[in-house]
Amino acid sequence: MILSPDKVGATALYRSNANLLSPRRAGLNRVGVTRSWGSRPRLYAAAPQGGARHFGSPKCPNSSRRPKGLRHPFETYVNEFMKRCAKKPKIVILGMMGRCPFAGQTWLYLNWLRAFSRLGCEVFYVEDDMVWPYDPAQNTITEDCRYAVRHIDYCLERIGLPNQWAYRLADRKGACWGMSETQLNALYASCDVLLNVVGATDLRDEQLRAPYRVYVECDPVTAELRLANNDAHTKMAFDNHHVIFTYGENYGRSECGVPLNGLESKYRTIRQPIDLELWPMAFDPHARFFTTLGNFRQSDGDVEYQGKVYRWSKHYEWEKFLTLPRYTTQPFEVALNADTADRARLEAHGWKVISPFEMSLDAFGAYPDYIRRSRAEWTVAKDQNVRLRSGWFSERDACYLASGKPVVAQDTGFGSRLPTGEGLFAFQTMDEAMDSISRINQDYPRHCRAARRIAEEFFSAPKIGAQLLNEIDLV
Repeated sequence: MILSPDKVGATALYRSNANLLSPRRAGLNRVGVTRSWGSRPRLYAAAPQGGARHFGSPKCPNSSRRPKGLRHPFETYVNEFMKRCAKKPKIVILGMMGRCPFAGQTWLYLNWLRAFSRLGCEVFYVEDDMVWPYDPAQNTITEDCRYAVRHIDYCLERIGLPNQWAYRLADRKGACWGMSETQLNALYASCDVLLNVVGATDLRDEQLRAPYRVYVECDPVTAELRLANNDAHTKMAFDNHHVIFTYGENYGRSECGVPLNGLESKYRTIRQPIDLELWPMAFDPHARFFTTLGNFRQSDGDVEYQGKVYRWSKHYEWEKFLTLPRYTTQPFEVALNADTADRARLEAHGWKVISPFEMSLDAFGAYPDYIRRSRAEWTVAKDQNVRLRSGWFSERDACYLASGKPVVAQDTGFGSRLPTGEGLFAFQTMDEAMDSISRINQDYPRHCRAARRIAEEFFSAPKIGAQLLNEIDLV
């Protein structure tokens, strides 16, 4: 079996998202992009000069305060969008939340599904490859697909898209759920665009029948470095897509050291969509802990490029700030997948460490509740993104912002595209990290409101969905 560019073997299956937390792992993918959010026309009216653009607060859709007869701004937005469409776009999103049924990975796809469904598009989630799923009930990777199928069915029902999915284990006949194999193959041929989110699927002949194929790179840098090293499979994966959208928002800019390998015209930049209805603001002035979720140490994913090794595992960056709790009265609780030795070392330096495993299996309950109970997020990034200034910003961080939780994140260059200093802070040094924490606590309500405003302005799911469709000229 050939693995996608970001997949590096069975032990790395869940590393594509910092919240893919499991004692067993299996294999993943990524790629890149170069156009700013402002490079194409907006589908929403500009606010008065100096003001922000908003879809409205989470309370607006059914607000009794809205005068009768006035259309909600989001309704107007959707109507204007659909008027521009010659027909309702049919979109297929390829993913891996069944084979990797953890909350971080699950929300990655659910937010994209909602981005398009709220615009009025006909959208389907499909998982269709030869990789066996991880079953947390059995705690193993298995050919038994029952857990994966139940997980997908439940999640699509919860977001209002029942029966809009398919799951096929492609290495055997008849192993197809949600729709028949004939219907699934016809879906590929009849869709307007196929999004291979995370690049988790190696496209086969059936999927290559889709008329327009988009690679959505959620973890930038690794694939580009591999391609620069003449990796044949990465080249094949990129060649199978018409365009690459990357979360590396600095791609193509002078400050970014990621090689684009002559594919500059194929890249577009995008950021992760967050559904603001499913991620409402949750203000609690008494919230105590700065938190984060993720994996502490991972063994695969390092890439050597031009004589230097660029690290995948975040523990290299954690080591730089291990003593942070000693310099502040702010308490920290981190939900990290860490072995006994790493956990003991973190705790010895003042970090409260809990397991993320159980909460990450509850995508609509314990996982978002943990974020909403947090005071703020403090987190590091991968060495690859930090040193090469990719501009990457994580989906998890965006969920914190949407929940009204300030974010203090290690600087990857994302400040060139996102506002920092209020609600969102980028740090490179220990002093900058401590200063950011202090500023948040000095005026906590203001920074919580600012965090939510950033999510509304820069991560609103329909805005991101519309941007992508504009970029590929589907509307």
